[in-house]
Amino acid sequence: MWLEECDSFAELCRGYLPYYLLIVLPIFIIISPANPVAASHEFPVYRMHQYDLHGVPHGCRSSPVSLEARSLTGWSTSRHCIITRALDLAPDSFYSIRSKAGALVVVLPEKMHALSEEERQHIMALEEAMLLGPESPIPVYFAPWTPDLQLILDDVSSSFLTDEKAGSAAEAMFNSVSASGYQVVVATSQAVARTDVKVATLQGKLSGTGQEEKLPTIAIVAHYDSAGVAPELSFGADSNASGVSMLLELARLFSALYSVGRSRPRQNLVFILTGAGKLNYQGSKKWLEDQLDGLEGSIIQDASYVICLDSVSSSNNLYVHVSKPPKENSPGGLFYKELKAVSDAIGGINVEGVHKKINLAEETLAWEHERYSIRRLPAATISSLKSHKDPARASILDMRQDDQIDRLHTNTKIVAEALARHIYNLSSSQIFADSLSVSKDALLLWQEYLSNQPRAAPLLADKQNPLVTTLKEAMSRYLGDVKVTLHTPDKRDPEFVFYDVTKATLNVYSVKPAVFDLFLTFAIVLYLGIVYLVVHNFTHAYNLATSLSVKSKTS
Repeated sequence: MWLEECDSFAELCRGYLPYYLLIVLPIFIIISPANPVAASHEFPVYRMHQYDLHGVPHGCRSSPVSLEARSLTGWSTSRHCIITRALDLAPDSFYSIRSKAGALVVVLPEKMHALSEEERQHIMALEEAMLLGPESPIPVYFAPWTPDLQLILDDVSSSFLTDEKAGSAAEAMFNSVSASGYQVVVATSQAVARTDVKVATLQGKLSGTGQEEKLPTIAIVAHYDSAGVAPELSFGADSNASGVSMLLELARLFSALYSVGRSRPRQNLVFILTGAGKLNYQGSKKWLEDQLDGLEGSIIQDASYVICLDSVSSSNNLYVHVSKPPKENSPGGLFYKELKAVSDAIGGINVEGVHKKINLAEETLAWEHERYSIRRLPAATISSLKSHKDPARASILDMRQDDQIDRLHTNTKIVAEALARHIYNLSSSQIFADSLSVSKDALLLWQEYLSNQPRAAPLLADKQNPLVTTLKEAMSRYLGDVKVTLHTPDKRDPEFVFYDVTKATLNVYSVKPAVFDLFLTFAIVLYLGIVYLVVHNFTHAYNLATSLSVKSKTS
């Protein structure tokens, strides 16, 4: 009776059990207690800059990623996306990765404000290699540090052993099969050139007493954009939020003097905020072309002096950069004397002149005043940096520091007092005192507002940018005839080209390597083959088991 039931069951299994296994086995895998959400992570990432300047491509030229994650020491082919800490990545390693790997994700330090000087120099050297080196054909992203990302970093670094580290071929094979891996996906479209670029330059003026057209004019200039290895991480607290803050404070102070008839001098003041300063000062270039080559009258045609402000809060020094040393009794020479005199009276600040000729053979100019010097306008740049090659001018580490506002406040007092003495032809009087003193609170508010948002040129190149609108409103409170001029690149031969995709979402999935899938497929096929053979030969197996049982009993 029992044997007949077994035969019936065997007959049933012989026809349908293999097909049931093919359906039921995946269902059991799907409903297993493993949590698929724990194997997936999302992180915000910021793409390395991409732009063209004078027809030369810069930055990374790709954006989508779907590759296997590997460590800095464990990658080998273009099928790998390298995930590494910024402090572990050297410029030489980046050059190799750029030409051979598939993608790069750089994890920034956890405490960006608390880096040692050695760590700061390391990151700025890496940025310089990325910014000034040849274009990168692979996607490069920067990710802020998070605990989950640190776990992935540790896992990737410890999970993958290279063949050289394995003791034998069998061990290397076992490591490749048993290791857990990660799939890195950035599901974004390929970056394309933007066609809606509008670079804004703002201007306003304070008219002196007398016939305005015949009065000498002094222009004060600062560019409002910043630069860094990634546009979304370029806050530029010193370069050039400090310059913009100083310019707006100077506009406030001198507007008070110009608003009273008896204290209005016989001198015009023009204030200019330019865009795309970090791209070879394209804002000043375009604005000067409109002013000097246009049919309308220019407010800067016969300027006696142009003062550019750039990075004025990084040290207790003020450097006056010029392309040609000014004559002793020229406006530039007299203003430099006043700067020295005021700094000596205040104390603690050293003023030094730096002369550098314009090199038109270089791709970019050193300082903004060179744009004006090329058009034969006497100009200088005031900065706390001695060299235009200082990497801090284009770094994501250019963030607001606690003691920065004190230096900015002191430097603003020196520049404001020197400019006032020069305009009013005074030698020792203190003009900005008491109720008309330099406001540290105003400087702090502007510094915080500007340095709390990324200001890379591609992020500000639209017609209705909120930052440009805010700057226009501020200038309108103090200055007259405030205008915003929008410049667009030439369509046939653009001087610069911006690209989209500046930020994205990084998805990291915990996966097994492809070799594991291959071995798992072989194991499943082997398992199903054994089950199939057992089912189709169930009677023979049962008879064999019965005969063996009888023999054991008789013996």
